[in-house]
Amino acid sequence: MNRVLSYFVEMIRERCTTAEWWFGVLLAGTVGAAGMLAAELEWAKRLGLSALTMAIVLGMIAGNTVYPSIAPRTSSGVDFSRNQLLRAGIVLYGFRITFQQIADIGWAGLVIDALVVSVTFWLAVQLGTRVFRMDRQTAMLIGAGASICGAAAVLASEPVVKAPAHKVAVAVATVVLFGTLGMFIYPLLYPALGLSEHAYGVYAGSTIHEVAQVVVAARSVGEEAAATAVIVKMLRVMMLAPFLIVLSIILRKETDGGEVGSTAGHTARSPITIPWFAVFFIVASAVNSLNVLSSPAIGILTDIDNALLAMAMAALGLRTHAGAIRQAGGKPLLLAAILFVFLVAGGYGVNRMVMSVLASS
Repeated sequence: MNRVLSYFVEMIRERCTTAEWWFGVLLAGTVGAAGMLAAELEWAKRLGLSALTMAIVLGMIAGNTVYPSIAPRTSSGVDFSRNQLLRAGIVLYGFRITFQQIADIGWAGLVIDALVVSVTFWLAVQLGTRVFRMDRQTAMLIGAGASICGAAAVLASEPVVKAPAHKVAVAVATVVLFGTLGMFIYPLLYPALGLSEHAYGVYAGSTIHEVAQVVVAARSVGEEAAATAVIVKMLRVMMLAPFLIVLSIILRKETDGGEVGSTAGHTARSPITIPWFAVFFIVASAVNSLNVLSSPAIGILTDIDNALLAMAMAALGLRTHAGAIRQAGGKPLLLAAILFVFLVAGGYGVNRMVMSVLASS
């Protein structure tokens, strides 16, 4: 912990002496705050548009209009917000989750979430790279967003995948589009699914992209469905940390496989890079599980987290150019559409299968 804190202190000390850094952070903070305020509007709430979504939209509008003219005077602060503040926000995201939530759902929810996350991400990478011939970074980002927790998962995966801003923005856009679509489709499907409110909550929480979208889709059916869906969704969010660690190890091994050392032809092995923010995400969840912090303290941390993530999304939007997104073409959208269909239909099959197996055992 001291090492991480020292890293942040030293990094900020090096950069915050420049006006460019301060102006950039202030700009990201202003756009992020505007996004948070916009998310409180009634129409945004009805559509389930979160502060993160509104922040990146406003950031992209500014990034393609006024920002290019002031980019040279703000770039270091904007990049700091997009990178370091993002990592800090992911850590604080852990204070929304407790280990007790796992126990409340039981093995069924855990197994369903694990299957949905792993199969959806695998499907995204296979279809994206082999069928659509997309670059692997974009396929991974879209897969992370669809399988785990939407925009937050895309942002958290970016430092591990090392993707440029426009690819992250494309992945976030697909999450917003199909997650929003899911909010309206799931309640319409409910009468034909043959599920109880509790089972529907597990289904919605394990397959819909964003937390806010899960709440809207589940609450349309009932309060029991909403309560169950949120817990299942937060359990799915909790899988973000082990997912990032495993992904980091896999990518490192693949990189090593293509590098040959200078001595005796042995493969040069780089050290395993564990994303520290994923580890501290788990630590934050553990602290929250111990109930050592008061509810007001958790509320303050959550508010700070919302602000940091909104700033990160705003900075990402500022750094995203429409031309780069247009160059991505329709393949990312088609991949995201297929993943959405899989989550709706395949996720339903996974839910029914696991429930049936556990009921008979």
